[in-house]
Amino acid sequence: MAERLPLILHKPKVVLDWGAPASASDDVLSAACPQAKRLAILAQDAEAPVAAPWWSPRRWRGGGSPLEASSLTPAAGDLLWANMGLHWCADPLAEMQRWHEVLAVDGFLMFSTLGPGSLTALRNVYAEQAWPTPHAAFVDMHDLGDMLVRAGFAEPVMDQETLTLTWPDGGSLLAELRALGGNADPARHPGLRTPRWRDQLLRGLQPRPSERPALEFEIVYGHAFRPLPRPRLAAETTVGLQDMRSILRR
Repeated sequence: MAERLPLILHKPKVVLDWGAPASASDDVLSAACPQAKRLAILAQDAEAPVAAPWWSPRRWRGGGSPLEASSLTPAAGDLLWANMGLHWCADPLAEMQRWHEVLAVDGFLMFSTLGPGSLTALRNVYAEQAWPTPHAAFVDMHDLGDMLVRAGFAEPVMDQETLTLTWPDGGSLLAELRALGGNADPARHPGLRTPRWRDQLLRGLQPRPSERPALEFEIVYGHAFRPLPRPRLAAETTVGLQDMRSILRR
């Protein structure tokens, strides 16, 4: 995503860092858009990792405390940047519709999320043990592209890459997964696990002690822009005030 920021011809005046501070994008956005006002936005419906503590240095870098998404007015930003947060949302389409509402006409959307090719080895271990799923389902990038169109965005471009990470041992792998966040699946195991269960999981993740355990992460990237509203003609048509202003300006 950071490599594609220079491709934006119209430099944004207001950048919405959606899901901050978990997006960890302060340095990237300040370098690419030094003149823009940057707003850190807390996504309400995302089961995201815990926000940075009050003493975090991010509090003193461009923007202060994050804002609630519900406090944004329509057309509040020219660039909406949502890095690795959409897979925490129970309803991705509703989240995209919220993005569409807070972006100005011709505003640009850039987001990344995990795809279904992520954590395959972990899911296999759970399936072999007949355990509940280890995480909520990830959405295919083609379905995400369809959702963007349904949400009102134009010319969506979807892309993906798969990264394979390895760890020295299963314990290190689990520690890093735990730092990424919890299991947001509503069908997850409802109670605490036992040390015996953890040992079974570690053996499944590292069946051969001589080999480093590995997990694949499919990273999906999406780009789109908010076009000029085109209300459907009918006997009675309702157009929002902000959309009407945008239409009249054109």
